[in-house]
Order: sequence, then C-alpha cells, then structure tokens
Amino acid sequence: MIIGGGPAGNTAATHAARLGAEVTLIERDVIGGAAHLWDCIPSKTMIATGGAIAFTRRLEGMGLEQQAPEVDVEALTERIESIKMRLQRSTTNLLTSQGVTLVHGTARFLSANDIEVTTVDDDGVPTVKVIQADAVLVATGTRPRIPEWCHPDGERILTTRDCYPPKTFPESITVVGSGVTGVEFVHMFSSFGAKVTLVVSRQQVLPNKDPEVAAVLEDDFLKRGVSLLKGARAIAIDRVTNEAGVEEVVVRCDDGRVVRSSHAVLAIGSVPNTDTLGLDAAGLQHDGGYVTINRHCQSNVPHIYAAGDISGKLPLSSVASMQGRKVAEHVMGLQKVAHRHLDYDKAASAIFTEPEIADVGLAEADAFAVGRKIRVTKVPFSSTPKALINNDWRGFVKIISDPATGVVLGGSIVGRHAAELISVIALAVTANLKVTDIVESLLVHPALAEALAEAAD
Repeated sequence: MIIGGGPAGNTAATHAARLGAEVTLIERDVIGGAAHLWDCIPSKTMIATGGAIAFTRRLEGMGLEQQAPEVDVEALTERIESIKMRLQRSTTNLLTSQGVTLVHGTARFLSANDIEVTTVDDDGVPTVKVIQADAVLVATGTRPRIPEWCHPDGERILTTRDCYPPKTFPESITVVGSGVTGVEFVHMFSSFGAKVTLVVSRQQVLPNKDPEVAAVLEDDFLKRGVSLLKGARAIAIDRVTNEAGVEEVVVRCDDGRVVRSSHAVLAIGSVPNTDTLGLDAAGLQHDGGYVTINRHCQSNVPHIYAAGDISGKLPLSSVASMQGRKVAEHVMGLQKVAHRHLDYDKAASAIFTEPEIADVGLAEADAFAVGRKIRVTKVPFSSTPKALINNDWRGFVKIISDPATGVVLGGSIVGRHAAELISVIALAVTANLKVTDIVESLLVHPALAEALAEAAD
C-alpha cells in the first residue's frame, strides 16, 4: 500500500507493479502530487513565460527591435491548467496500465499493521474500511508553512500556492523568504513587471549556496530594480487601507523596517502532511512529523517506509522519485542482488531564476570547512562563443575535483540552461569520472557545454 500519489508514490507504484507486486495507491487530492502539480509545474510554467518576457528585453542587443509584450492572464491560466491536466492524465494512465489500484481517499494508521481508509462517494457518503498490507509506503508530501503572525487571504497576502497565477497581477510585491522558492518568486514577478522587495533574513540570498553563486543572482536582481532588505526578519504581515483609500499590504520586520506593497507572498518553508496519519499509533519514530528512515527508506517499523519530502531528506522531486524506486526494489527483495543505494550527497538541484543556478556534489565551502584538499576551476560564460551569440553571458561554470586523482567531486553552474548543463557534472559525480573524461569528450561547437570542458581542463 502506498499513501500519497506524488513523485515518490507513483514511481514506487509503477516500479513495484512491474516487479510483480499487488499495489494499492491512496491519494486524497490529485495523482501526480499536490506539490508537483500545484507548486513545481505551475511555478516553472510561469517562470518560462516570465523568461520569455525577459528575453524580449535583450532583443535590441541581437539586432532586433525591442518588444514589450503584455501578459494575457486568462491564456496563462489556461496554459498552466492544460499542462497540469496533461501530466496528471499521463501519470494516471501509466499507473492503471501497470495494474495499480487507485483509491481516492485518505488513510491513517490504527496500528503498525492496520490502516483505516476513508473514501467518499458522489453523494458525499463516506465509506470506511481497515486494510492490511505486507509493506506500506508513506509519501504524503508537505504544504507551505504559515506562521502565527500571518493570515493569508489568497488575494493580497499569498502563500506559494496562491500564485499560479494570482487573481490579479501585483503592481508591487514583497517576497518573504530568500531561499530557493523565494528567489524564484522574485525572478517570476519582476519578469512580469512588478516592483519587488525581498526580505532577506541573513546577509545574502540563498544562504546555503556558494557565495559566488549568490552574488551573481543578487547583482542581477539589483539591475532589475529589486530591493533587498538584508538582515531583516518579517514578524507581521497585515492588509490595510492607506490614507488615499488604496488597499495595500504592510510587512513589518524585527529591526523596525516596514515595507508597503500591493501584495506579499510567504516563502518560508514547509511542514509535513503527516499530522492526521497516526504516526504514533503505528509506533513510527519521527521528528516534528518527518519520518526517520534508514538508507533503504525504512522507518523503525521494518515494513513501513517513508519517501519524498516527509522523509526529511532533500525536498526534490528527483530525489523522491528515486526513493520510490529504491523502496520498490527493497520491498521486492532486489537489495539482495545488484542494488545501488541512494546517495543524497550526489543529487543535482536547480533554481529556476534568471540566470539559472544549478549545483551537485561537494560544495567548495563545505570542503574548506572540513579541511579537505580540492581543486577548483572556474570559467566564465563570457569566454564561451555560444553565450555571446545568445547575448547572455552572465554566470560561470565551476568544477571541484580531487587534486590527487582528478575525480570530479562536484560543481556549480550559474547561467542560461544551467539546469540542463549540470547533468554532465552530475553524471561525472555519480559515476566517479575524472575531469579528463570531460575534457576528452568531443562536445558540440559552438555550445554552452564547452565551458564545462574548459573548466575541467
């Protein structure tokens, strides 16, 4: 039994079914995952549209007359919904084609072996039954964290899920939270022409990223007219009517600074969707709702697994999908044969700002923190012909390797198509390739990937 139909759940379901398991998947909302279809895909769709608008601002440098496109909110909304529905249908069809039983309902543990499943018919009449399974995967995901001092209304005070797109496009907006989600919102709304203020609780955006990477992004934000409130932590967000009779949102910070804008959006993390699952009834160890797992994604109760965001590991769809695959293999006994354990330190991640940011493996700062010897090479895109052709040479490629063996340990990319280019370094990190393997690859010319070979050289 699988509880949750997001990337972890549906991957585990299809893979286990192919391996011969009888699979039942329970999902209360949408197959494909609420976070995937309500957050990731809609946000990246809007970012793509915003990126197209931003690109038009560079047309003059490419020998074309600069354009000023207007946003068709209705068409954009239809586009987002169309993509979501297409992906949902595709995932559902794949599951049913593999013989997976889909149940639209909720589940909770009565004990480690008994699971109560509740479904509701078309007339609103609930049906409750208790089911047992040889193995159970919990993959219920997370939802936006909302602090006590903020009360989102879905109109002007927004959570991340109110923004795809918002009911009205903001003239100005304050983004609270400078992590991955926050900076993507800054990029998205500034691309659509809004005046954006970013509340940064520390002294750099993306506090957990390479300072050189953050510096490139900050520089781009400032050039766009984004205001950065560094060292400020929001403590209150209120919707008010000013002296001119205009509604606005006031964000108050702990250092006394106040920001006024037409809208505000919270992007300060998430909380696990496990509060109604009966984790304690099942005897599951957890930390604030995040289930504790081992390298097989097993909880302390051997036949109960957890994957995706609620596992407390990297909150990435790619990681969730791979966890689901590994769970299916472990349940079906494949760990007794060839079975590669999931190494979270080798997971690639990307931030879809402009320029894009991507990294994988060992970070430069982490290596220095533990005194590890590394070789760091960095090549700016400004020396790459294709970047000049594209009229966009922001950013760089950085590769980290072992100076003794030449094995690629990690890397960072800032620039156009960074999310695609990082795959080369990710493959090298996963397969323990050497920098010479990249250097001696016959890459396309002209291409942005040439910067990878130059950095590896």
